[in-house]
Amino acid sequence: MSTPAFLFDLDGTLVDSVYQHVLAWRDALEGAGIELSVWRIHRRIGMSGGLFLDALLRETGRTMTADETARVLRIHKEAFARQVVQVRPLPGARELLAALTTAGVPWAIATSGRLESARPMLAMLGVPDKVPVITRDQVAHAKPDPDLFLAAAERLDVAIDDAVVVGDSVWDLLAARRARALAVGLLSGGYGQEELERAGAYRVYQDPADLLRHVDEVGVRRGSSGDAG
Repeated sequence: MSTPAFLFDLDGTLVDSVYQHVLAWRDALEGAGIELSVWRIHRRIGMSGGLFLDALLRETGRTMTADETARVLRIHKEAFARQVVQVRPLPGARELLAALTTAGVPWAIATSGRLESARPMLAMLGVPDKVPVITRDQVAHAKPDPDLFLAAAERLDVAIDDAVVVGDSVWDLLAARRARALAVGLLSGGYGQEELERAGAYRVYQDPADLLRHVDEVGVRRGSSGDAG
């Protein structure tokens, strides 16, 4: 069996940014007169901004004009940009990516965020320019649609059923299921193990460091010199 390619989500999977996004969304929603508990916002993180707003508006019974929606999205982007200095790579993230690279395992990043928001986090991870990065700007539909992961596999020139999706939210795993890829869940975004398994994860680990310790379980053979961790 050949070594699989890896398709990574970004927020909550490789970088510890979920709660910064939650607070940025809270600021944006309060600016539109919508007050929600942060846990309600957290449950939707991982969707694209448009789907996220649609879902929360359904819950609250509110409607928004196109101009109001654009304003909320702009405020979220600005609020998150102010908080991005607090974001750090998750434990083991850089080491996991380096180990996969050393082992010759292809990998890509597929995020529901837009490139402008993702760029500083890609820099803190040290993602090489040659690694495919698929953002919301590049596909018709974001998670839970499969477009991001399908595009990432295509950029790597691998079949989607030869890829492993790694994500922290149920939206990542639902998108992986719809793409017909194997999925691995991480607890580092705040979802529980049972939730991730119900959404389609066949393995669940604490964070990237835990995944690296068990990378042989997801089809990466450790070299004799420890190439894969």
